[in-house]
Amino acid sequence: MDRAGKDAAHPDRLRSFLEREALELGFSDLAVAPPDIGPEAAERLARFVELGRHGSMDWMEDTIERRSSPRGLWPEVRSVIVLAMNYGPDTDPLVALDHKSSGSVSVYARNRDYHDVIKGRLKQLAGKFAARAGGDVKVFVDTAPVMEKPLAEAAGLGWIGKHTNLVSRSHGSWLFLGSIFTTVELEPDRAETDHCGSCRACLAACPTDAFPAPYQIDARRCISYLTIENKGPIPRQFREPMGNRIYGCDDCLAVCPWNKYARSASEIKLTARDDLASPPLVDLLALDDAGFRTFFSGSPIKRIGHGRFLRNVLTAAGNSGDKCLVPACEALLQDPSALVRGAAVWALSRLTAPARMRELAQAQTSAGWSETDPDVRAEWALALEPQAD
Repeated sequence: MDRAGKDAAHPDRLRSFLEREALELGFSDLAVAPPDIGPEAAERLARFVELGRHGSMDWMEDTIERRSSPRGLWPEVRSVIVLAMNYGPDTDPLVALDHKSSGSVSVYARNRDYHDVIKGRLKQLAGKFAARAGGDVKVFVDTAPVMEKPLAEAAGLGWIGKHTNLVSRSHGSWLFLGSIFTTVELEPDRAETDHCGSCRACLAACPTDAFPAPYQIDARRCISYLTIENKGPIPRQFREPMGNRIYGCDDCLAVCPWNKYARSASEIKLTARDDLASPPLVDLLALDDAGFRTFFSGSPIKRIGHGRFLRNVLTAAGNSGDKCLVPACEALLQDPSALVRGAAVWALSRLTAPARMRELAQAQTSAGWSETDPDVRAEWALALEPQAD
């Protein structure tokens, strides 16, 4: 009998092999979920989409059937190996919110794109597993239509907290998830139970009230959605609550009491770059497209593009109260992107006097600049409304 046959016949040996290899590859935890995790997760997803809480993320609706069950994505799957990698920060990420003239970047985005880091490791582990156990394997990290959090809960890695993210008794809320689907039948682990109790810290911490109820989220109000997935202007009611958050938001994760058991990330590619811990807004506003791509090479931030990034930074500038940022904002009034121009108008309306806004509008008219985008025209109209100087 070959090695694959021997190990397939000894589940305990195969499990020990998986755990050992996963640890060596930098994963923090591993557990096995069955291919059928019950209807509850699918029902929650359907309700989420039905209420329109997915916003402009049309791919969630388009893939809802495949996403609802592992077998919907791959009918031959017999087991799902769920892996977690810790990305906990070594300092309190909420401290960055106090530095108004700098940007606050979500912890997960302060270094390499985790999709690339984790997928490569998953492929290594899946290949070794297939060689030992036989059968077919497929690996998934976030971008595929897989409900990672319900799978992780079913596997016993943690439970889905009131903030709709996974919480682990060992690692708190700072976990990246990935999965290996396999045709090999493995003994599933016991599902984790909810340990949130009466705590509402995550719900109270949300700056934009994105949680209609515990265990429910409206992505359209979530700063992570607004700064990353949202392609248009930031809705006005959310601009001030955004503060200096320029990419994502960690508030609901950071206040979770279970983080007292979390450790800082050990994977060097996931530890924060010094220049992304609290980058000065004035430097970020000065980045042209090429500079943006260079500065964020390998970072998930690069995926939103230069225009959306500047929109976020200009919103932070408008909230900063820092008049030193005015020249940089004025320079962006004639940016090729209407998204950027509109954000620049709003930022300047917060940083300068109404008289100066009128001067800027007149200067643009005198220079022959005629605004054609309706969203930008609306920003100018609001900025120029009569008010006390």
